[in-house]
Amino acid sequence: MTTEESDGALPSTIESICRRHGGREGPLLAILHDVQDTFGHIPDEAVRHIARTLNLTRAEVHGVVRFYTDFHAEPARAHQLKVCRAEACQAVGGRAVWAAAQALSAVPDGRVEIEPVYCLGNCPCGPSAQWNGRTLGRMTPERVHELVAAAEGGRPS
Repeated sequence: MTTEESDGALPSTIESICRRHGGREGPLLAILHDVQDTFGHIPDEAVRHIARTLNLTRAEVHGVVRFYTDFHAEPARAHQLKVCRAEACQAVGGRAVWAAAQALSAVPDGRVEIEPVYCLGNCPCGPSAQWNGRTLGRMTPERVHELVAAAEGGRPS
């Protein structure tokens, strides 16, 4: 829990976000986006407060957070690498790119979050990946290692 969350700011901020979306039909996704934009993730306390405010169960809110890959229940790492696992990318070398990313994700205390995605809309330039929100085409295992090494301060992968 961050200092901001522990000093009571979280409940009042969550309440303000919920109020802002109160008149909308089906406000849950908009509220979750705002909470994540504010805190960098969706804390458990926020799930409880949102559920109570929207008359939902915590399980329903938590299920939405877990279902959508763009929501995070914990603070994100410094860098995100999303690797396309769809058929078009797999057909042109995506399996090797994913294997390289998986090998790097086993490094303890890594600053890079590795995540599979199922289409980045960059099929003609596959295999594709997304590095910190920027889509990259023609990925190779070597490029994966270069990105991660640069993020880790030049540490060899």
